[in-house]
Amino acid sequence: MQQSAFQTCIAGGRMERHRHAAAYAALVLSGGYVEAGDRGRFHARPGQVLIHGAWESHMDAFSGAGARVLNLPLAGPVGFAAGAVADPDAVARAAERNLAEAAALLRETIRPLDAALDDWPDLLAATLRRDPDTALEVWAEAAGLAPATVSRGFRQAFGTSPRRYRAEQRALKAAEALVIRADALAALAADLGFVDQAHMTRAVSALTGLAPGRLRSSRYNPGPAASG
Repeated sequence: MQQSAFQTCIAGGRMERHRHAAAYAALVLSGGYVEAGDRGRFHARPGQVLIHGAWESHMDAFSGAGARVLNLPLAGPVGFAAGAVADPDAVARAAERNLAEAAALLRETIRPLDAALDDWPDLLAATLRRDPDTALEVWAEAAGLAPATVSRGFRQAFGTSPRRYRAEQRALKAAEALVIRADALAALAADLGFVDQAHMTRAVSALTGLAPGRLRSSRYNPGPAASG
């Protein structure tokens, strides 16, 4: 019985922003929580699933009832950030026998779910995921918000500053590109908006613990790419 995949989260608790090296799916079995991460911000409820790619970060705030969550490894892409399964108990029973069996059952039965929150911090996060070159001051002016308000409100919602979030989105895009594209490192750095190859190397190494060349040669599978 592989109980390590089952996680019990205390009522009203909070897990500060953190990162996982491997891709996984989090199936909520009971309770609920708000997760804010590199795929957006979601209010996860029983039967719902949140998808995480390798190296992605997120912060969790648990409800008054706490939460019981089943974390299952993922191999290969998933085309959405959140989903739902009709029978979460069946997936949990499978996990008690074999995690690979449970992961396969989840893949067979999950359906996409549009559950992302859409306050202004979520809109900014989505913009930064699409375009890490976004100028924060310009975005704030267009949204009718003071830059200080944007910085403070975003940090409260996502557990990090918008500048740090933007930098990590660029690094995530680079880590993904390194294992699926054969471009020369300097050309890839330029295409992804880094100042130079050294800038990309520092960003990717800080994110993954591996230099770009080593990450590429390791053929590490990053799992689901960040969406949004």
